[in-house]
Amino acid sequence: MSTNGGTTGTRRETLGIVVGFFLLSTAAAAYEIAPASVFPAIQDSLGLSSSAAGWLVSIMYATAVVTSVPIGVVLDRFSVRRVVGLATVALVVAGGWGWYAATAGAYGWLLVSRVLGGLAYVTFWNAGANVVGSAVPPRQRATAVGVFTASAPVGFALGQFGSPLIANVAGWPAILPLYAGVAVVGVAFFAAATRRRVPGVDAPSPDGAALRELFGSRAVWTVCALCFLAYSLYLFVNTWLPSFLASEFSISLAASGLLTALFPAIGAVARSTSGVVTDRAFGGRRRRVIVSSFAVATPAVVAFAFVSRLGAVVGAVVVVGFAIQLVTGLIFSYIAELVAPSVRATAVSLLTSVGLLGAFAAPIAAGAIIDYAGYTPAFLAAGGVAVIGVLLALRAPEPTRA
Repeated sequence: MSTNGGTTGTRRETLGIVVGFFLLSTAAAAYEIAPASVFPAIQDSLGLSSSAAGWLVSIMYATAVVTSVPIGVVLDRFSVRRVVGLATVALVVAGGWGWYAATAGAYGWLLVSRVLGGLAYVTFWNAGANVVGSAVPPRQRATAVGVFTASAPVGFALGQFGSPLIANVAGWPAILPLYAGVAVVGVAFFAAATRRRVPGVDAPSPDGAALRELFGSRAVWTVCALCFLAYSLYLFVNTWLPSFLASEFSISLAASGLLTALFPAIGAVARSTSGVVTDRAFGGRRRRVIVSSFAVATPAVVAFAFVSRLGAVVGAVVVVGFAIQLVTGLIFSYIAELVAPSVRATAVSLLTSVGLLGAFAAPIAAGAIIDYAGYTPAFLAAGGVAVIGVLLALRAPEPTRA
């Protein structure tokens, strides 16, 4: 069985890999976002400011930005089965450690435990995007990777909606080990599916020339920049839309949060169908989908600055959510098609690092604009980001590698 995509695994193995990585990523995403929906309880029990509580989520993004590329190199050089197994142990330990620190009132140790969880999350994401794409024929890669990337919004939805329910029954610290424990089910599926050699799981180590070609590729850096822009828009809307709705439409935070939930919800659909869209509607051409997505998102995100009816805002949320997350669902298979098979995990990791840098920075930059000039300039600036995405996507290459 080829390790570089020449021959795929059986249908059962492929399904096990997709299900396993989907559950691993969902568990880690739920663990990542879970504190956000119970911040008041966390602040009351630990005596934290809003910024200190916010770091319980932000620290995971910061960890991913810094460690993503080194983890990608590790995934390209060592057995993915072992690395994923160790990452699962790390997430379970992080969940238990976080519960103990939270119940003891030790904020510092709780924050450190979240760093360990962040290492696990970025490992699952980078390995999953690469292995899922390698386990299927090239013509199905975008569809399979798109389905996998839907695990992120599913995990976010699980963490956002489930955490308050768990907190009411068992206390908010219980959310940490419970979500982390879901990863055990995911790794069981993955281990069962990869008992023999499967493409992408035991790939040969890259040589120095392949790595130099990767880091010197203008095509790779162009796609990374597109990922930065897409994640910037995604987190800008996800972070500031609830406050915008509550401020401009005089509705409760609970109602604005429910409306904002449409954004990741539509993302689960967009990401999982991104491969089908590009393969059937665009004949497998990745660049056209990226250009079209940014072009559709531009007027929709600018519309937030001018609409006065809540129904129009809901429509804009659906349009922007689908368009931008169509990009984030497709782009991880896109970059894998631009590089040599031996450095695909490193390429995906570089893409993750740059994209999450945008996710980390955009809400902060948008907050500064909102504080200084209000929501209208912030949404206009977001429209400018989308326009840059269109122009940059027009210069992106079409993949030539199988």
